[in-house]
Amino acid sequence: MNEVQIWHNPRCSKSREAMKLLEESGVDAEVVKYLEVEPDEEAIKAVLKKLGIHAKELMRTKEDIYKELKLAGVDDEGVLIRAMSRFPKLIERPIVIKGDKAVIGRPPEKIVEFLKG
Repeated sequence: MNEVQIWHNPRCSKSREAMKLLEESGVDAEVVKYLEVEPDEEAIKAVLKKLGIHAKELMRTKEDIYKELKLAGVDDEGVLIRAMSRFPKLIERPIVIKGDKAVIGRPPEKIVEFLKG
């Protein structure tokens, strides 16, 4: 396994920018296309721990599925994590993971600072 991993959506411009930044920095990252290989609940919990955030902070609240599932009023971590596992489109992207830390690359420049630290 590579030292750096990115949860990547090739259709997302921010995710593509993140990939470009990694390449320009000479980082050979393991690419996880999380929409194709859906992360299980344990993987999402691990990422949340590395990010140091709550499940709601990892969610794309403007997605139609977020509204359809009526997640706006939900604070139960288990319910939110389960939703992200079943509908990975809800997961904010890109996420870059290095060791026991991670960062959401929005804006993508946050990744450069993260890799330096």
